[in-house]
Amino acid sequence: MPRHFTTISKRWVSRTVLCLLWQSAAAFAGGNTGNSVFLEDLTSFELRAAVASGSTTVLVPIGGTEQNGPHMALGKHNVRVKALAGQIAQKLGNAIVAPVLAYVPEGSIVPPVAHMRFSGTISIADATFEAILESTARSFKQHGFHDVVFLGDHGGYQKSEVRAADKINKEWASDARFRALALTAYYEASQTPYIQLLHGKGFSDAEIGTHAGLADTSMMLAIDKSLVRMDLLAEGGKTSATDGVYGDPRRSTAELGQLGVRTIVDRSVQAIQVAVKQHASR
Repeated sequence: MPRHFTTISKRWVSRTVLCLLWQSAAAFAGGNTGNSVFLEDLTSFELRAAVASGSTTVLVPIGGTEQNGPHMALGKHNVRVKALAGQIAQKLGNAIVAPVLAYVPEGSIVPPVAHMRFSGTISIADATFEAILESTARSFKQHGFHDVVFLGDHGGYQKSEVRAADKINKEWASDARFRALALTAYYEASQTPYIQLLHGKGFSDAEIGTHAGLADTSMMLAIDKSLVRMDLLAEGGKTSATDGVYGDPRRSTAELGQLGVRTIVDRSVQAIQVAVKQHASR
């Protein structure tokens, strides 16, 4: 065998082995994302193939950047809605999760009201927020998604989601294949159904709270405990508007949070399946 051929062969083998080792390492480390439900993990070509294979539902997770007292990070809504949207998409089996919308209406900036009184909260105008949702829906229609589903993790903009979906559906009325859905069932599941489960565990409304209390904090512990400052739960227990906490988080646990996670995911999956089935039968 010629010497130069042997040298080339050795180089080819070495490069091939290195390539295979790199691919294995990437897959082991989570680098093999071709099957991910998250749009940001996919290439444009992988996404196109997924849509062509029937993944024609896209979930648009909407969070918000706002204060959550002394014990919980500003990104609570963003981290929570991405995690829950991912679980919902996995259960649906034919859905893709869009990037999280982290900029939402939070009230007046000047003068600052509600959460805007605390450092880090970001607020945009209702009209701006709705225009973003509308443009997002149009983008996904262009790429072949039939059902664009808004998942809002915050109570303050639920009506804006509905208005944006209504406007888009009027715009798309001539083509029954496409539809936008404001899935209010997602947020509603985090309210009465979850609260009733916590009542069943012996917790009062005052402890459960409406913002950064036991319910909110427990769900964050179940999803990403690194966002909760456990040593500051007692500070959150002051339960006053001056510290941004409405409730008492001191007895929060991940186990209690899982009750909320399962409730939201299961009810959202059911609501989406019903809505998509109704849409397909039109």
